[in-house]
Amino acid sequence: RSQCYGKKKYTFHSSTMKVYLHYEDNDDNTLHKQLKITLPKSWKNGPTSKILSTFVENYNSNEILGSKNPLDENEMHLTLREGGGEDSEDEDYTQERFTTLASDAITIRVIHDRADLYVMHGKAQTLQDMQDAIQAEREKQREEAATTVQCTNFGCKNRFPRGGPYPQCRYHSAPPVFHETAKFWSCCPNKKAYDWDDFQKIPGCQTGVCSEEKQEQKQFLGGTDLREQAGEGAKLKSIDDYNKAQAAGGTDAAPILDKLRSVLGQLGVEDELYDQVVAGMKKDLAGTSEIDDSPEILDAVAAELGTKLKAAMKAIAVEQLRIK
Repeated sequence: RSQCYGKKKYTFHSSTMKVYLHYEDNDDNTLHKQLKITLPKSWKNGPTSKILSTFVENYNSNEILGSKNPLDENEMHLTLREGGGEDSEDEDYTQERFTTLASDAITIRVIHDRADLYVMHGKAQTLQDMQDAIQAEREKQREEAATTVQCTNFGCKNRFPRGGPYPQCRYHSAPPVFHETAKFWSCCPNKKAYDWDDFQKIPGCQTGVCSEEKQEQKQFLGGTDLREQAGEGAKLKSIDDYNKAQAAGGTDAAPILDKLRSVLGQLGVEDELYDQVVAGMKKDLAGTSEIDDSPEILDAVAAELGTKLKAAMKAIAVEQLRIK
């Protein structure tokens, strides 16, 4: 049985699982190798390191490859290629990206059937190593936030000492748009993304010098702004939704987030947990330590929550197809 996610078609089997391994981390093309492996059933609930070990053993057993370029299993790691495809206009399209896999991660939890795995040089990390690295990066960011300011030009992530010196930056001339699942910069409407990471990678269209002056225009645009620009009338809504939207500055995101809180509560998600997640997203998207309830931020939160919930549902669907 097969299922399409994005532009790529994955096939799921009840008893067999195949992966495609690629070694291309060498400038000499003659030393590259591809290998298709059908995983034994017992490997699915085992560590990914078993797959790496098998590839290295196979590679080194080749008389030419093994003598010219012997691989050391302890100095290699696996990465998973995801995304990409032929039609970048497809709403499920995501840019190609590579995810490093932990050596002790459970295979079936991080690798799908027919996955493309790349064998790369560099010591593998465990799940704990990765968690420690994430925590260290967060600590570094907290320290930087206490001593520096972030550039206020749209899309620039540079940080610098308050008052300068100001570094060069590449930025967008107009604010981003978060509408339904689409994310794009209003100055570059033809470059759309449907994944937050892909959106962050859209290069700026302007070059200049970083600034710490607050932008006078809106920081985010949403569906309401697009309808106003297009001269369309807003869709009819209930009096309650209308009042909530007006109280939140006219954005439709306010009643939507309120309804989502209620529905998730009925499904067993505690209100406190939901409020914590939404509050954190408001701070992250606004780039401040204070909760921002502006219409632009609420639109951005609704768009980002929608993306994450959609991704979670897809992950559940993939898992269901794997274990059947």
